[in-house]
Amino acid sequence: MACNYSKILAEAIIENPNDSKWNGAIYGGIKTVSNTAVGRVGQTFVRKVCDELGIDCEPALNKNGDEAYTSPWDLKINGITFEVKTASEDVNGGFQFNHIRLHRKYQALLCVGISPNDIVFNVWTKAEVATGEAGALVSMEKGGASDFKLSKRPINMKKIQDFKKVVEEFTNSRF
Repeated sequence: MACNYSKILAEAIIENPNDSKWNGAIYGGIKTVSNTAVGRVGQTFVRKVCDELGIDCEPALNKNGDEAYTSPWDLKINGITFEVKTASEDVNGGFQFNHIRLHRKYQALLCVGISPNDIVFNVWTKAEVATGEAGALVSMEKGGASDFKLSKRPINMKKIQDFKKVVEEFTNSRF
């Protein structure tokens, strides 16, 4: 089943707008939203991709029954709770996935990297993140040990076109 990733991301960006900085880029709209909204764009994008690909996915809900953006986990995909992190490509061509908190209750991390004209992603268990198998975590607080960032190069990520295969293999084989 084909998925129109570009259309879904464009819709997610339109739902969370601001001013443009990547003029002319296919995914330049990601630079038009605030840093806080980038996370919501990624979460919305992943949820809609799952829906379009027929992957079981449900968002965390707040007490009003609306999608929660401040819960211990973001999306439950195939029964596994995921923290979703989204980053736009930085000036050096990499991604900085910020605010990874190991003390929160989720089972896996899903990172979405948005380049001007490409989308990449990867998934790791929380244990792989905590032990450094996903890459080195760097504290975001001087002397702190609860809020980290994970830096990734596009070569260490998966093409978005492989999302269904990778996510289904990950959720079926790791849990």
